[in-house]
Amino acid sequence: MKLLDIGVLSERSGVPASALRYYEEVGLIAPVSRRGLRRQYEPETVTQLSLIALGKAAGFSLDEIKGMFNANGAPELPRAELQQRADAIDVQIRGLATLRDALRHVAECPAENHMACPKFQQLLRLASAHKRGGRHRA
Repeated sequence: MKLLDIGVLSERSGVPASALRYYEEVGLIAPVSRRGLRRQYEPETVTQLSLIALGKAAGFSLDEIKGMFNANGAPELPRAELQQRADAIDVQIRGLATLRDALRHVAECPAENHMACPKFQQLLRLASAHKRGGRHRA
């Protein structure tokens, strides 16, 4: 098994060495040895870093992500939490789609006064309902 120097790991994963050191400090990854002053990692650490990046992109905190790995660094993904996060992302997508539609309508609406436009008023109500966390039927 060929170990990866921190510089090689940084290059392969796209994660800066400073972030790798921080991830080590908070217990997300661990070097297996040192070569002089340089940390050495197992090749599987690249996969761990990909999972960390995916978790961050999904909105999980580093503490939550840390709980998704066992003591050996192998992933133990909590399916129920992943489902809940996917549901939350769906809600966010719907809200962003409403915002996109409102912006496009404002940009393209031929009305002189947008506030008098019924479709724009409908979009405002939907955006307001989404912000409050409720659902509003137009």
